[in-house]
Amino acid sequence: MRQAPTAQPAGPRAPVFGLITPEDWFRVPLLPADRREASVSALIRRQFAGVDDQPVLRRKAEEQLLGTAEAAVEQGGVVLYLSFLEAGGIPLSASLLISRLYERFDGLDAVAALAGSGEVTLETLPAVGRVARLRRQERTKQSRKLGSEFEDTVVEYFVPVPGRDEVLMLTFSTPLEPIADAMVELFDAVAGTLRWQHRDEERTGEEPE
Repeated sequence: MRQAPTAQPAGPRAPVFGLITPEDWFRVPLLPADRREASVSALIRRQFAGVDDQPVLRRKAEEQLLGTAEAAVEQGGVVLYLSFLEAGGIPLSASLLISRLYERFDGLDAVAALAGSGEVTLETLPAVGRVARLRRQERTKQSRKLGSEFEDTVVEYFVPVPGRDEVLMLTFSTPLEPIADAMVELFDAVAGTLRWQHRDEERTGEEPE
């Protein structure tokens, strides 16, 4: 996918979004940097709670997560969610990156140009209206590094921001190809909770800029 514009346009501030995710999805606000780093540290403490004899592994995990978060910021990311759901003791690995792309949303052709290859369809989300949805398969650097035979399944939603030349992009991803369809159903359910909020309402998705 090509790099999309991430420089915020002049004009009124963008509306805040709200989103409901499963309880076991950990939220990492990406901006500003100090909040990002504090959130990553909190996640590492949670994951290594009671484990005091793995300092090298802990440090490596924190560095890797910080690198992932910083790369997400470069793509216009504002919030990153990481799934720690389990079923029958098996981790249901998944992530959700929410990004702001400062580019006009002219319809399906414009979205296809943003998204690249994949199956693009127009959908309607209950609280935000018409959006574009893309599902694709992707062989990531991480999966190649781990020697995985599976591709990641990626579902992206492109949501026009009211009153602005801007698109909110939700990028869901899972490496669990054998149960990809079930994970995609979960992704679609989460996307269906997206809504725009007034600035004085509780912020469950994006932090104030």
